[in-house]
Amino acid sequence: MIQTPYLLFLGDAPDQLAAKVAQGIKDWRPENAIGQLRLSECKADVGLKDMTLEQAAAAGARTLVIGVANRGGVISETWKEVLRNALAQGFDLASGLHNLLKHEADLVELAEKHGLALHDVRIPEVKYPIADGRRRAGKRCLAIGTDCSVGKMYTSLAMDAEMRRRGLKSTFRATGQTGILITGDGVPLDAVVADFMAGSIEWLTPDNDPDHWDMIEGQGSLFHVSYSGVTLALIHGGQPDALVLSHEPTRPHMRGLPDYQMPPLEAVRDAGLAMAKVVNPDCQVIGISVNTHHMGEDEALTYLEQTEKRIGLPAVDPFRQGAGRLIDALLDI
Repeated sequence: MIQTPYLLFLGDAPDQLAAKVAQGIKDWRPENAIGQLRLSECKADVGLKDMTLEQAAAAGARTLVIGVANRGGVISETWKEVLRNALAQGFDLASGLHNLLKHEADLVELAEKHGLALHDVRIPEVKYPIADGRRRAGKRCLAIGTDCSVGKMYTSLAMDAEMRRRGLKSTFRATGQTGILITGDGVPLDAVVADFMAGSIEWLTPDNDPDHWDMIEGQGSLFHVSYSGVTLALIHGGQPDALVLSHEPTRPHMRGLPDYQMPPLEAVRDAGLAMAKVVNPDCQVIGISVNTHHMGEDEALTYLEQTEKRIGLPAVDPFRQGAGRLIDALLDI
């Protein structure tokens, strides 16, 4: 188990989106987030108290969590001094990066010396099966996006919270580093060998009660040339009964791909539904989740109204407005 509370390390994150791991923990498990630690070059701020290692230790923090998700998932050399000092001061370390803590000899040596733990949450711990496409009892909802990091995890968490608020059966199924750090369980999908990705999602979303919903955390985008594989594995392995389209409307291009424009929602709807019907002919698209964080209130409401009218589906920002209308649509299918 990863010891809480956490000190969230934002490192030298170049923008707010790069600190999405820390932001997700702060938003969904605030009781576990005691403060943030930023280097001087950091351009992100998740709204927690800035602390030194000494201050965080005095406040009771047990684990320094790397809250940055950079391209390639690497442990930057500019972070190393902080990580070494954290171990020297008694902190465990936790990371969801592809570059594993256990492969950093200096960190391993210090952790062993001080009797501390290195938690790499992006390591698959189960021997996952190859997907077989067998229909499973229970229901499943998957968020698919126009791009990476548009709010798919927030959508699923908000829908799960609303289901629970109504006394309905629901489980959030984490498929990425932030979701796993929030819930303590899940499948680190982008670290699973390709042949077993869809099977890992079948394993994650097993047979359940007929009225139980799995809210599956989405990853990547069918239209993102770097990360489309994880999205298709989620669709085929998740065998969703419902899809929610996730979108962030203020981006000039795909995340990390300046030569690729954002796809229209209609294209994501049609492609996602076509792939979902391969494994579940009854799948439906039930709503649109829009990340309006960078919009003012009036601008956001206007965009949501126009989008809903154009697509013919309820369009909401579930973090800003709540997920009630998405759950209403979900329960209607």
